[in-house]
Amino acid sequence: MHSNLIIIGAGPGGYETALDAAKRGMSVTLFEGAHLGGTCLNEGCIPTKCLCKNAEVLTQFKEADKFGIDDFQFTFDFSKVMARKNEVIATLREGIASLMKAAKVNVVEAYASFKDAKTIVANGEEYTADNIIIATGSTSRSLPIPGADLDCVMNSTDLLNIDRIPESICIVGGGVIGMEFASIFNAMGSKVTVVEFMKQILPPFDSDIAKRLKQNLSKRGIDILTSAAVQKIEKNEQGEIVTTYESKGKTAEVITTDILMAVGRAPRIDGLNLEAAGVEFSPRGIVVDDNMRTNVEGIYAIGDVNARLMLAHVATFQGIRALNAIEGKADEIDFSIVPSAVFTQPECGMVGMTEEQCKAAGIAIRTGQSFFRANGKALALGEPDGLCKLIFNAEDGRLIGAHIMGVQAADLAQQAGDLMTRGTTLHQMHDIIFGHPTVSEVILSAVHAVK
Repeated sequence: MHSNLIIIGAGPGGYETALDAAKRGMSVTLFEGAHLGGTCLNEGCIPTKCLCKNAEVLTQFKEADKFGIDDFQFTFDFSKVMARKNEVIATLREGIASLMKAAKVNVVEAYASFKDAKTIVANGEEYTADNIIIATGSTSRSLPIPGADLDCVMNSTDLLNIDRIPESICIVGGGVIGMEFASIFNAMGSKVTVVEFMKQILPPFDSDIAKRLKQNLSKRGIDILTSAAVQKIEKNEQGEIVTTYESKGKTAEVITTDILMAVGRAPRIDGLNLEAAGVEFSPRGIVVDDNMRTNVEGIYAIGDVNARLMLAHVATFQGIRALNAIEGKADEIDFSIVPSAVFTQPECGMVGMTEEQCKAAGIAIRTGQSFFRANGKALALGEPDGLCKLIFNAEDGRLIGAHIMGVQAADLAQQAGDLMTRGTTLHQMHDIIFGHPTVSEVILSAVHAVK
């Protein structure tokens, strides 16, 4: 069977690109060996957000007295929590399937591999195309340490399918995945310990935000150990999990009932037989240029598999860039301006450069900060904890970074990203009218605080 375009992998990058290509008049064959929606829908973004909402509701119930609701009683059924999560996933899967059918995308439910640069094999059948896009996503990484392969060591997929709330859990890795699960299970009653190798949690985030989040989560009862290198994982005679780590030259242990390995993601390239197509790759991912082209004419790679920036929305826009390259069209997508978020309690959002990155690049900056405790809407919501930090280029006044911790932080980061995309300056931001009372006014307050 021949198509104008073959896409391997039906995550956000794959299925969104398939829909876009079909709208452009291309015949499309889409391969998926697991489930439509990929990691994001089935074992990543969406299921964790379901659990984040449960954690948020639980926290609100526990703090009901702050809103004058006394003697509030409730029960918590974890099986119903997981059932709701699974229902959301199923609904979205069905939606994607309907969209594929309506767009006349040929969906092949099978794992695919290369026979050569123009031929794909799946279920013993051969498929050819003028162009091929690889969108196979990523898998969980692990640490090369003793005990990392024990059955008791869970990855994020395992934890999303657990049938109970852990009594205690050690989370190895304080990145986005680790901190979201830490916040979720802390709210659900688990004793949570996070062990992070770097000097701060959320390493990509601005240090002021990371420090403030650590303080906040520590107050909620989460033990957070930074600059701590896990050495080994064992089970003791009582069946408990012993995680040994080294920090500041001293060795210590964390003893828990459960453990999560959350040390990042690795590109999913096994089984693709990239060698047969001559595609250049490494353990880090498939090598691509700015148009998502590989070294082989007509073959592209988008999303986590190229490891440029492992975010679902980035994969989608990399797919647009690849289709534009196929059609010889230019676009104005700016991959240096990508909002991202972590849905802890409170959540954090960021876009653009951190202060540390600016200093490393020798960029002179001006910064402004505002606090959520001075925002009327945040106080009315009972969400006073938060910080908004804006970074401006001192030379031309452009907004080049926004870093936010607090209620609605993810949405506020998107708002800042919109301003950055338009090259908005500090002077111009002084003239933007913000609605009142809104949480977004923390951005305006940070503008007024710039020195």
